[in-house]
Amino acid sequence: MKRLYASLSFALSLLAVAFATPSSAQDKSIVVASTTSTQDSGLFGYILPLFKAKTGIEVKVIAQGTGQALDTARRGDADVVFVHAKSQEEKFVAEGHGVKRFDVMYNDFVLIGPKSDPAGVGGSKDIIAALKAIQGKAVPFVSRGDKSGTHSAELALWKQAGVDLETTKGPWYREIGQGMGAALNTAGAMNAYVVSDRGTWLSFKNPGDLVIAVEGDKRLFNQYGVILVNPEKHPAVKKDLGQSFIDWLISPDGQSAIAAYQVNGKQLFFPNAEKKAS
Repeated sequence: MKRLYASLSFALSLLAVAFATPSSAQDKSIVVASTTSTQDSGLFGYILPLFKAKTGIEVKVIAQGTGQALDTARRGDADVVFVHAKSQEEKFVAEGHGVKRFDVMYNDFVLIGPKSDPAGVGGSKDIIAALKAIQGKAVPFVSRGDKSGTHSAELALWKQAGVDLETTKGPWYREIGQGMGAALNTAGAMNAYVVSDRGTWLSFKNPGDLVIAVEGDKRLFNQYGVILVNPEKHPAVKKDLGQSFIDWLISPDGQSAIAAYQVNGKQLFFPNAEKKAS
C-alpha cells in the first residue's frame, strides 16, 4: 500500500508540473498599449524579438492612437504605455495612473502632399506658413481625427498658425478617425496633404504620388515616452515584467536596437533616453 500511495503521489506531482508549466510560460508576458506609428513603422517587429531573446518576456502590443492607448491603460488593460504626446503622458502620471515617465526616442513629423503641390508649399521648412497656405487656398487636407499623438501635434500646429478650425474648416478638411496608414492612403486618394510621423511615412508601402512637402522645422519634433501603469491603482499590472521592458528600452542594449532599425537604409527613430523620469 505504501508503494501504491508513493506511486500515486509521484504521478500527481508530475501532472501538477505538466499543467503548471504552460501557465507559467503564459504568465511571462506583458501588454503594451502603444501608438500606431511604433507598430506600422515596423519598429516593434524588429526590437521585440531581441527583448524576448534576452529576457524570455513576450510583449503583446495594442496599437492605437496615443489618447486611446492612455485610456486603455487607465482601465488597467495594459501593463505599459509607450506613446508620443508628452503633455498627455505627464497628465496620465499626475492623475496617478502611471508610475514614472521616461524619454525613449524621437523622430519628427513631416507634411506629406501630392507631387503637383496645389498649395505651393513644397520644399519649405516652415510648417506654419504651409498650413496657412493650405487653409487659405482650401486645398484638401486629411486629419487623423483620432486623438492620437500625431493628431494632437497637428491640432497644435494649426493653433500656432492662427487657424481656428472650428470656424474655418470645411469640405477641404477631412477627419477620418483612423490611424496613420489609413490617413496616408486617404491623402493619396484625395490628392491631399497630411501630417505624418516620419517613421510611418518611410515604411509606407503605397506612396503613389505623395511626397514630403515640408520637413526640418523644429516645431515638428516628435518625442516618445514610456510609462509603467500604476500597480497600486491597477493590481493586475505585471509590475516586475513591465519594468523589465522599460529598463531594457532605456538601457544601452535597447537604445542600440532602436538606433539600428532602418527602412531602405534610413534610420527611423533616434534614441535619447537619459534614465530620468518625469
